[in-house]
Amino acid sequence: MIKSIFNYFYGNHLRRRRHHLENILKRPHETQRALLMDMIVRARATEWGRQYGFPTIRTPEQFSRAFPVQNYETLKPFIERMMLGEKHVLWPGRTKHFSKSSGTTSDRSKYLPVSQANMNDCHLRGTRDTMTFFYDQVPNARQFEGKSLLMGGNMEPYDRYPDTLRGDISALMIGNMPMVARPFVTPDFETALMADFEQKIERMAQIVSREKELVMIGGVPTWTVVLFRRVLELTGAQHLLEVWPNLQGYIHGGVSFKPYREQFRQFLPDPDFAYQEIYNASEGYFASQHDFSKEGMLLLLDNGVYYEFLPLNEWNKEDPQAIPLSEVVPGKDYAMIITTNAGLWRYMIGDTVAFVSTDPYVIRVTGRTKQFVNAFGEEVMVENTDEAISRSCRDTGASVNDYTLAPIYFSGTERGGHEWLIEFETPPPDTEQFAELLDRHLQAVNSDYAAKRYQDLALQRLTLRVLPANAFNNWLKKKGKFGGQHKVPRLANHREYVEEILSSLNADT
Repeated sequence: MIKSIFNYFYGNHLRRRRHHLENILKRPHETQRALLMDMIVRARATEWGRQYGFPTIRTPEQFSRAFPVQNYETLKPFIERMMLGEKHVLWPGRTKHFSKSSGTTSDRSKYLPVSQANMNDCHLRGTRDTMTFFYDQVPNARQFEGKSLLMGGNMEPYDRYPDTLRGDISALMIGNMPMVARPFVTPDFETALMADFEQKIERMAQIVSREKELVMIGGVPTWTVVLFRRVLELTGAQHLLEVWPNLQGYIHGGVSFKPYREQFRQFLPDPDFAYQEIYNASEGYFASQHDFSKEGMLLLLDNGVYYEFLPLNEWNKEDPQAIPLSEVVPGKDYAMIITTNAGLWRYMIGDTVAFVSTDPYVIRVTGRTKQFVNAFGEEVMVENTDEAISRSCRDTGASVNDYTLAPIYFSGTERGGHEWLIEFETPPPDTEQFAELLDRHLQAVNSDYAAKRYQDLALQRLTLRVLPANAFNNWLKKKGKFGGQHKVPRLANHREYVEEILSSLNADT
């Protein structure tokens, strides 16, 4: 009874937040301008602010001319000093938390500042906005009558300055979760923040397989599937709604959901089950799906992030020129440039987005600036391959755990092509037919690839290699990148990842 009353009042609170968000949609550019100017005023006495004349900046146009687009290497010296406890460098005061970037499988980790303002007004507020949309779309939402399962990473003190904490953004958010929300989540914080991911999965499965009040799950699909499998093994259930009869929704992000959709339909065989996509990165909580019947996520415009965008033809320029939100058009790929209330100034995060609409501003993530295949002028993006995989699985009844692909370069008289490595959850009846369908669907969604494939003149049909179970996870383990927010790179314009994975398989046999 008490939980029902609490859920009722929480729902009313979210409805008030919904009205506020609706007002922002009516004045997006004014909102973004006010946000930027507030951040400039707050940071004018920092080292960065003094260096680039923040006290004299009065407009977004002056701001964009004050200094060029930044990357991690240009900000790294400042961030390292902040991690050692130095104050007033990129943002006022001392920043105690740093999120680990999951956008690369290289051996070098990137750490991004998460100020308390950024935690409260961006990441945690973004979570609240996501719940606002969920309660709007699911009228009988009961998040505060049951429990939500959170799959987080881990965090640890920085060895060079133990007062600094660093880790996955999910772990930092769990550590900063408001006390009022803690009774409504599972598993316990000790389990949720365990560093050993295999032990964490096992312990989580043991706990949540006995949890009958579960109403919501949040996590990256790749690792959620691993947990789901183990829960079914422990319980002997046919599907997860037998284990969690009150489960209402799954909130996902980190990777495209398209390749996993069929698997989740098997895990959760309810046509009315709610799925909600979010865009919460190490750098900020950027967008959340506000209409579950439509593709795309609403860009959150008052959550401590000012946005600029790089058109495709600017990505590889030495001095790329970004455009403001007011100049974007639907259907084109842009690289995201962000300025945040953690001190990331005009920072290129490496993600690419396209706008589904500009009234309101709704985006979809299309890939990474470094994850594409363009060895032969085909300009294949992750969005293309995810869609081709999804259509091929739908046509054959197959489901995919993970995949990656790379170019096959010209050799003598041989034509070039693409090599796909796929690990299936449910294999197709005919692998050769699946490869043929995959190639056709990729042509259907990418005209440049279709042109290169025309009559096999430039590119031969793709080559498909089926990998054994756990092949990708074993590769990630060997690289020390298993669990948390680490992901298999979908595309690469080189063969490094593919060759590493194949070599890893050969070493294991």
